[in-house]
Amino acid sequence: MRTHLKTFSKRINFGYLTHKPMKSLYKSTIVLAMTLGSLSVSCQQKGKLTPIPTTDSPERISISSATADVQLDKLTLPEGFKIDVWAADLPSARSLAISDNGIIFVGNRRENNVFAVIDEDADGKADYKYIIGEDLNMPNGVAYKDGDLYVAEINRILRFKDIENNLENPTYEVVYDGYPTETHHGWKFIDFGPDGMLYVPVGAPCNICKEENEIFASITRLDVSKPNPTPEVYAHGVRNSVGFDWNPKTGHLWFTDNGRDMLGDDVPDCELNLATEAGQHFGYPYWHAGTVKDPEFGDKGKPSSEYVAPAEKMGAHVAPLGIKFYDGSMFPSSYDNMAFIAKHGSWNRSKKSGYQVVTVSMDDNEKVTKQEVFISGWLDDTTQDVWGRPVALQELPDGSLLISDDMAGCIYRVTYSK
Repeated sequence: MRTHLKTFSKRINFGYLTHKPMKSLYKSTIVLAMTLGSLSVSCQQKGKLTPIPTTDSPERISISSATADVQLDKLTLPEGFKIDVWAADLPSARSLAISDNGIIFVGNRRENNVFAVIDEDADGKADYKYIIGEDLNMPNGVAYKDGDLYVAEINRILRFKDIENNLENPTYEVVYDGYPTETHHGWKFIDFGPDGMLYVPVGAPCNICKEENEIFASITRLDVSKPNPTPEVYAHGVRNSVGFDWNPKTGHLWFTDNGRDMLGDDVPDCELNLATEAGQHFGYPYWHAGTVKDPEFGDKGKPSSEYVAPAEKMGAHVAPLGIKFYDGSMFPSSYDNMAFIAKHGSWNRSKKSGYQVVTVSMDDNEKVTKQEVFISGWLDDTTQDVWGRPVALQELPDGSLLISDDMAGCIYRVTYSK
């Protein structure tokens, strides 16, 4: 499980407010039997995908025959790997989280709902989707802990209690609603860290600016076990992180950060960063990619040596988002503890870049030793046509890897066989 750390300068707490989302014909439902508790152990064992029992309901939506407008034949993967569409009909599919029993929760940025997706017969393809909540404000971030689903809107963190048993009638309480309301870089990726806290990034509300409120351009963490939690700023100088994970070997936080725009095609690089303790500053808005001095704010900061340099440069404008350390047993052992990163793709570049999933290898001292392309083909370099944009990654209990695509509105599943 994972967590997020950060300090909020505004010490405003609104407590817990209980709300019940409106129902609609597009909202899905599931009734999980009493046997669900006994299934949780087997579902978490590596190499197993246990079918999840459901009952018929007019509200759950079948997606077993749904298709996505994709061109899988154009995707290139290493030998032995295969990619298929695991679930379709998921508009703007973004962040992913998994429950104890293998339900996949899907956030989105351009829509106002969160999806719950189920592979009922455990055949490697999703069968049903359920819509959780309605009229939410960019519910990009989703995280699961102790039976509850957490959803991040622009300025609020919501909790859907005992979500697996309440998909047909989900309700939420507001854990915290004091985050900034600015929508520019305001959508959030969230996850629980090894310390049990919920980590919540707050992007800079601009391309380049210096806000007095330290909550901006940061990663915060929130103790959701408290009745009136207050964010703590864990990492400063982070322009816009939309993905992070913890190294299973060290417990250290690794996060992606999107570099600023309007400095040319090849400057600055987006970043992969390593946070080893609370309070570190990663340079924004004074320095980018470790060595690029900002033309407007560079002279207002400290020398570059005073800030934490990137662990790896990812390329200019590639928009690295999701990152996941592989901990499964399906892939070859050479992928153990390797970080998979989704490069969502550029917009502020004359020739497009990104639109890939890459792997990053590191040694025992967490020094990056290699970055390699794992999946490519969403972008045609010659025609500059794009048909898909990878976003987030989630490992399934059998060791296969899910990848969301907010352009194609689907989730892929990557498998390996000798």
